Amino acid sequence: MKKFALLIAAGAVSFFVAGAQPANADDSAANNQKTYIVQSGDTLSFIANLFGIDVNSIAQQNNIANIDRINAGQPLKFEIDEATAQNAVNRVQELQQKQDEISAAAPKIDIQIPSIGEALQTLINRESGGNVNASNGDYFGIGQLSSQLRAVYGGNSTDYNDQLNAMQAYIRDTYGTPENALAHSNAYGWY
Repeated sequence: MKKFALLIAAGAVSFFVAGAQPANADDSAANNQKTYIVQSGDTLSFIANLFGIDVNSIAQQNNIANIDRINAGQPLKFEIDEATAQNAVNRVQELQQKQDEISAAAPKIDIQIPSIGEALQTLINRESGGNVNASNGDYFGIGQLSSQLRAVYGGNSTDYNDQLNAMQAYIRDTYGTPENALAHSNAYGWY
């Protein structure tokens, strides 16, 4: 979302995005010509809406052939009165306030995705390619557990986490660690 900042001084209105150079929006108070420096992410429609003027008017006054193409840093000149300039300042302030409210209200999410480990992932890829519906005779799921093992450890559903928990419980009880199970699989072709 765009971060707005603005400066109001002695009838002059300046706009800039945080970290950018101020853009003077008051070149000549006598003829009400204003200059707006295009910021990254701006569109001509946004600027026209901000100042309450027509897109085509800005394009015509600035010799813009394609209204869908403006560049950051490009100065745009147009005529508006001080009241219109002040309304633009007010709109920027409202946008900034709304952005700040949204940022303050947004939950701070810190997602930690646990890694299942390289050895366990290698076993899953080797046994089923991660397919919860993989079957080979009596063997089923991501860990290719037999029906006897599934009766003890679960993993009969097509839920990935259910099958993963069953596989991990079997490995823990039989081999201690996924690395030991992988070593056994490497030596014998099964775990």
